[in-house]
Amino acid sequence: MSVDWNEVHVRLEAATAALAQGASPSAERRRAILKERARALAREDGTAVGATGFIDVIEFRLASEAFAIEYAFVREVHPLKDFTPLPGTPSFVLGIVNLRGQIISLVDLRIFFNLPAKGLGDLNKVIVIRDDRMEFGILADELTGVQAIPRISIQPPIPTLSGIGSEYLMGITGAGMIVLDANAILRDERIVVEQD
Repeated sequence: MSVDWNEVHVRLEAATAALAQGASPSAERRRAILKERARALAREDGTAVGATGFIDVIEFRLASEAFAIEYAFVREVHPLKDFTPLPGTPSFVLGIVNLRGQIISLVDLRIFFNLPAKGLGDLNKVIVIRDDRMEFGILADELTGVQAIPRISIQPPIPTLSGIGSEYLMGITGAGMIVLDANAILRDERIVVEQD
């Protein structure tokens, strides 16, 4: 974006002359000035991150690693008090949990992603994720926060990252936080357990 210095000088001289005369812009002129400033600030010039340049995430720890998942897919978060194991399901299906009368399947991403297992403790949380066709809870060792991450700061995933398939990852931030692709996890056919 280039600056027209001649126009800046002309406007500065006009403003100086108006101040010298003690004149202030009319209410209509002030509105026009503010509207023009708002348009200039809203214009994307490629140097700043726009409104869509951020992704809101919920951060959590899983097997001593920092993870994040897009907040748009998170319905709610609850402490894991108790759950009912389900026989005959894949090992990554921890069981079901009753959340205010609604039965939710609980998926242990540590097993799903082949991460080192850590025993269940007092800090375990259930993050209920959903889209238009699927809903289930994922286990987190602990929640660490919520933040907006600039999309530009998310780098492509490393193919060997902790054994997690790249199809489940949006990428990794400069701080080493692994950003999961909730859409890919929710759409994975292996998570759907069908009874024959």
